[in-house]
Amino acid sequence: MRRAILLIILLTVPMAGCSPSVDLSQGLEVLDVSSGWRDAGVVDGKNKIVPSLSLKLRNVSEENLVALQLNVLFRRVTEPDTEWGSSFMTASPPGGLPGGETTEEKVAISDLGYTGTEPRPQMLENRQFIDTTARVFAKYSSQSWTLLGEFPVERRLIE
Repeated sequence: MRRAILLIILLTVPMAGCSPSVDLSQGLEVLDVSSGWRDAGVVDGKNKIVPSLSLKLRNVSEENLVALQLNVLFRRVTEPDTEWGSSFMTASPPGGLPGGETTEEKVAISDLGYTGTEPRPQMLENRQFIDTTARVFAKYSSQSWTLLGEFPVERRLIE
């Protein structure tokens, strides 16, 4: 068993460095951004809403982007340096995202949000409600995370 694992590692590690380098800040285009607040059900007898962001990515590079990942960090505008929730996902389809192609819609939903006893639409109007932004980061192969953009989360309910 140990030999099989060692063989897989030895065969995989050299391939990780073989991917062409792509500057994702130039090689990816963010399209069709939409945001709002989703119904997250009832928690401890209270209504819960969470921020959400949907988008598509177009590969404007000439490379096939295999192992493309997204990480969306939600932050309250009053605490711009504190992560309030996140959503991590694979962005490329099996086989990669070829140059010129666009991903299917990707939806990031925070695990954290607001709870209250009032109906969800009224929660958005509560005086203690704090607006939120979503920072979108992408990573390709073994490269570092690259910021693609920061988007406000609209104060609206998503059905």
